[in-house]
Amino acid sequence: MTGQQVNPVRRSRRTPRRAALAAMVSLLLAAGGVVGAAPAHAAASDLCAQVGYNAGFRGGGLVTAVAVALAESSCDPSATNTYNNTPPSRDRGLWQINDYWHPDVSDACAYDAQCNANAAFRISSGGTNWQPWTTYNIGAHQRHMDTARAAVDRLGHNGPGPAPLVYPAESGRVVSARSADGRLEVFAAGANGVHHAWQNKANGTWSAWQSLGGPGNAELAIGPNADGRLELFAINGDTFQHRYQNSPSGTWSGWETFGEGGKDIAVGSNKDGRLEVFASGPVGVFHKYQNAPSSGWSNWEPTGGPANSRIEMEKSLDGRLEVFALNGNVFQHLYQTAANGSWSAWNAFGTGGHDLTVDHNRDGRLEVFASNPNGVFHKYQNASGWSEWEATGGPANAQLTSERSPDGRVEIFAINDTVAQHLWQTGVNAPYGQWTTFGTGGTEITAATNADGRIEVFGASHAGIYHKWQTGFTTWSDWAWVNTTSGPALD
Repeated sequence: MTGQQVNPVRRSRRTPRRAALAAMVSLLLAAGGVVGAAPAHAAASDLCAQVGYNAGFRGGGLVTAVAVALAESSCDPSATNTYNNTPPSRDRGLWQINDYWHPDVSDACAYDAQCNANAAFRISSGGTNWQPWTTYNIGAHQRHMDTARAAVDRLGHNGPGPAPLVYPAESGRVVSARSADGRLEVFAAGANGVHHAWQNKANGTWSAWQSLGGPGNAELAIGPNADGRLELFAINGDTFQHRYQNSPSGTWSGWETFGEGGKDIAVGSNKDGRLEVFASGPVGVFHKYQNAPSSGWSNWEPTGGPANSRIEMEKSLDGRLEVFALNGNVFQHLYQTAANGSWSAWNAFGTGGHDLTVDHNRDGRLEVFASNPNGVFHKYQNASGWSEWEATGGPANAQLTSERSPDGRVEIFAINDTVAQHLWQTGVNAPYGQWTTFGTGGTEITAATNADGRIEVFGASHAGIYHKWQTGFTTWSDWAWVNTTSGPALD
């Protein structure tokens, strides 16, 4: 990584279309003259309500989805926009799915009402993140809310449905997650405690680093409460503390004691929204969980498992949390026997190693990567359970992280003392290509996604914290300081 100091300027991946275009589409719809409109629906909004419901939007989320579609396309499945798009590209169909940022959505899909709705449901994380739509960001959907609500009422399916799955964030000495308003927040654990920086707006530039105190040289984990407040956990050999947002996207509490010291931690949310925390130490792995969503905590409970292990957590497609723990000699796996339920015994998952990362395919199958002195190895769920371990190459004894591209492809990032490298799936749910150079060496790496779907990677070194972000579907910025300062050094 370089020490180039720049203050990156984010460009929204969608731009408002001309008001005249939207007005013209609305008038054509009112006159019944738009090609592709569905005559079986009493109003254009009824089509959006029906396909939105079929895609999985529910309750108030369905109303918002219909309002966004009305602002985007006037609920015309054949609508196309190219005006002022950077890079040159087309917004297509009901929810105006962009062909540059989402090339996995074919034209045949984008101009099919139901397929477009399915894509909008996936891109919006089940209706929880509308930041990729400029009409939502500028509030243009608000004037359509009454029309959208009436369409949902006519449909008769406006009750609440199952909440979309919330997947755990990567844990480590640097962690990042999005606040409820879409802004990324990043935390880094230096020798003098934890440091914090945040985006000034969703997809935007960054604040200066702020020192928070707390445990020095800690391992960190971060997760969202059911009410939208982020909660941060920090552990070192002597201390275990946590702090939390006082309101969604709001100010933070001070540090509070959460337990005794240990090696590593991971946090994830149950299907019902209750957070679960796992921590490793000299006698194995312990866990603690919220008694109710966004509420108080249980006592610590021993689970067995590998002593002084690195821990990561993921979520299966059915909502069950799964925990993976690795030390120098042993790799083991623990999982819930039912969503929100009890836990299995620890199972052997492989031999020991240095670090691990876990992610999920777009079809929900889990992918596990682990590093050791011979490089990076890979194991994944298949029809019969789990594959065998497969060698991928990559840096020896690397720190690992993973994240998903806007189209759902898993991307892996690895760093050791001499090199940073990058590996990604060649297609959705597909095999991986070859490792490519991603920078020079460092001490820690983590990845998160912006509100618009672009991956942002944070790399730590003895000099401070850098970041690098997608500038396009397959292109990246250079490494740069977060804001214009180095932040904490991580040895």
